Amino acid sequence: MIDWFADLDPIRQALLAGGVTWLVTALGAALVFLTTTMPQRLLDAMLGFAAGVMIAASFWSLLMPSIEMATAGGGPGWGPALIGFLAGGAFLRVADQYLPHLHPGMRPDQAEGAPTAWHRATLLVMAITLHNIPEGLAVGVAFGAAASGLEFAGAATLGAAVALAIGIAIQNFPEGIAVSMPLRREGVSAPKSFWYGQLSAIVEPAAAVLGAAAVLFIGALLPYALAFAAGAMIYVVVEELIPESQLSGHPDIATTATMIGFSVMMVLDVALG
Repeated sequence: MIDWFADLDPIRQALLAGGVTWLVTALGAALVFLTTTMPQRLLDAMLGFAAGVMIAASFWSLLMPSIEMATAGGGPGWGPALIGFLAGGAFLRVADQYLPHLHPGMRPDQAEGAPTAWHRATLLVMAITLHNIPEGLAVGVAFGAAASGLEFAGAATLGAAVALAIGIAIQNFPEGIAVSMPLRREGVSAPKSFWYGQLSAIVEPAAAVLGAAAVLFIGALLPYALAFAAGAMIYVVVEELIPESQLSGHPDIATTATMIGFSVMMVLDVALG
């Protein structure tokens, strides 16, 4: 662990980690300056990989520490995890129902949420932003948990928080592509396509700071907050990432990439945590 980073307070750690996850999204979006097309097989593989990372992160970095903290506190280990997990999914369900958005690969008339006259680019950005919010919260909650001193059975360590941030950053790369590349193919200029692509992740640093602050100031929320972030991420995986990765007729490639993504995140968490 780099000493200067370890010496920072958790709010600043969360802000920097959230900034890195945004930066990797911007790097993915920047590919529009090099090409207007990308093999669909590769896109499906990247989406599958992202799904695997998020599934593993939800368990190893969020749910497992939540259960261990609740158990060490003397209560039923499954209680806060269950409540937080379902609340996270419910939050995304409500947001998905009312916030106008359009998933990548869908036609404009397939937009979800409340009816709106927003342009396709805005709807695409909103779709990715929806699941970047729980990702940012997860990163922030992890750093807040590490600073809480509740390091039960090796859970909630600074290394585990860094591992989660790295995993989220890696899977953010295809998210930037998923917004910017379709816009570029439709004739939108490269700078504007890049702008919309990176804009989808600008919420992550803010969400990370919010997550860290919440658990620092209200310590009793910690097991619930960890599980909440896990539930929100699993909702995104099942509702969006996995269906999109299988949409174009490459299910075997996407599924294999999901397994690889899960394995990478698991190794990161165990090795660094």
